[in-house]
Amino acid sequence: MIYPDLTLSLPDHLGKVHFVGIGGSGMSGIARMLHSAGVEVTGSDRSTNYSTVALEALGIPVNIGHDAAHVGDADTLVVTGALWQDNPEYQYALAHDIPVLHRSQALAWLARGRRVVSVAGAHGKTTSTGMMVTGLLGVGADPSFVNGGIIESLGVSSGVGSDDLFVIEADESDKSFLLYDTSVALITNVDPEHLDFYGSREAFMSAFVEFARGARELVVISADDPGAKEVLEHLRAHPLPTDPRILTFGTDEAADIRIIEIDDRGPVRFRVSAGSEVLEASLSVYGDYNAINAVGVLAAMTGLGFDAPAALQAIAEFGGTKRRFEFHAEVGGVRVYDDYAHHPTEVAALLSAARAVVGDGRLIAVHQPHLFSRTQLFHAEFAEALEQGADHTVVLAVDGAREDPVDGVTGALVADDFVSADRVAYLPDWQDAADYLAEFAQPGDVMVTMSCGTVYQIIPQLVESLRARFERV
Repeated sequence: MIYPDLTLSLPDHLGKVHFVGIGGSGMSGIARMLHSAGVEVTGSDRSTNYSTVALEALGIPVNIGHDAAHVGDADTLVVTGALWQDNPEYQYALAHDIPVLHRSQALAWLARGRRVVSVAGAHGKTTSTGMMVTGLLGVGADPSFVNGGIIESLGVSSGVGSDDLFVIEADESDKSFLLYDTSVALITNVDPEHLDFYGSREAFMSAFVEFARGARELVVISADDPGAKEVLEHLRAHPLPTDPRILTFGTDEAADIRIIEIDDRGPVRFRVSAGSEVLEASLSVYGDYNAINAVGVLAAMTGLGFDAPAALQAIAEFGGTKRRFEFHAEVGGVRVYDDYAHHPTEVAALLSAARAVVGDGRLIAVHQPHLFSRTQLFHAEFAEALEQGADHTVVLAVDGAREDPVDGVTGALVADDFVSADRVAYLPDWQDAADYLAEFAQPGDVMVTMSCGTVYQIIPQLVESLRARFERV
């Protein structure tokens, strides 16, 4: 993994920029914005996807595969943190003194001089960023934005606006959220994650405190999440040097913007107390956690001075982001969804929300453990969330991504922690898993693939296996 150098001074000019890993949602969004600003952009990625095709349609050359020759005459290299250190394009840049910027530093370069709204949190930040952009557009604002996922209603993960507002999904995984000159900080939750990078819970919490203390105008923070409460207590005990306003949100009675009632039987509905007003909202997305995400965005928008009823009405138009409970297919009455959930808390919340669409069928989880370190640390918690939330689970092989394998750490760790062995199957081979799932499924069932790794790529195999079973002549 490549980590950002937080001490690096950003250059005044980037020249021609080459992106290594340009197909990622965040990377592609930054590349698109630089291209819109008149910067010459090229890129490479290991495979073709929706984003690489869209970038090529804009006139951005994209090479598939990684080769030093792809760097060409680039003046600056932008890398995603998920790269291996031995990537040939990265190594070529180092050997030829070509400046290398982490993705977050390229985003900080784009956002310089703007009024930055940074959305951070262990969970919910992509959805909350999408809600924030949707809400601002809906009330007539015109922000620039870069999100970690494609906003369904817009078809893109980034956009150039005419306002001074710049909304970004701020990544805490490598401390890069500390790079931004944040005016408004929205903290969805502070659930300790990425401990392979931070080394301890205390270091993770300290980074969020530092992030919040860096906000110049406004801090919007959960009143429900235990970790967020710790950060909030620190902020109140140690007044911030810039003295920003602090707004809290959630279901807690002490929250400034408070949810009074949630109905998550279907697309979530809720009532919220905002100042002297009680407002009602109906979203088009599922799950009580999305009601809380929406109220966090509402708090941020009211803190920015927007009218609460108009803001909530605009937020309610949010239609989701790709890879967040995204529907893919229905075969033989079996519906197939995909989601980015990759932490036990996210898995539990996703499965709870998915229950609203299952009806009389069964909920079948397809879990791809992501990272050997995360699997080693949380395998028991994953098993508990999956066994409690799903009727049946298939566990795939670990997607190690940027990590080397660890002896004894496989998907079997998760499967072996199930109390009832008949509720789970460990099938590391994808074709075996697809065939097993197709034979197990019945009309009315809902399948959800989940991981921030490559699990979405199993869906064509899964659909083909379902068709082979249900569409037999």
